[in-house]
Amino acid sequence: MKSRSLAVTAVTLAALATGVANAGPAPAQPGADKCYGVAMAGKNDCAAGPGTTCAGTSKVDYQANAWKYVAKGTCTGMTTPKGKGSLKAM
Repeated sequence: MKSRSLAVTAVTLAALATGVANAGPAPAQPGADKCYGVAMAGKNDCAAGPGTTCAGTSKVDYQANAWKYVAKGTCTGMTTPKGKGSLKAM
């Protein structure tokens, strides 16, 4: 019974470690720009501002300090209900 408990604990810890590792910023993507203010709530790649931890943690649609990768050169031409995308946090 003890070995079974240890196995369950080990699997649980491994799953938690994987989840923590995935909570960081999305890896850099060649041919893409970080575009602020275009991500939908919970769909950002990182930098979601105070009270959030990173990727997937933006609280509202088009959050000005949360970015998402977009095709290089397209960010500032994207129009949202809150304005255009930006290459810098707004």
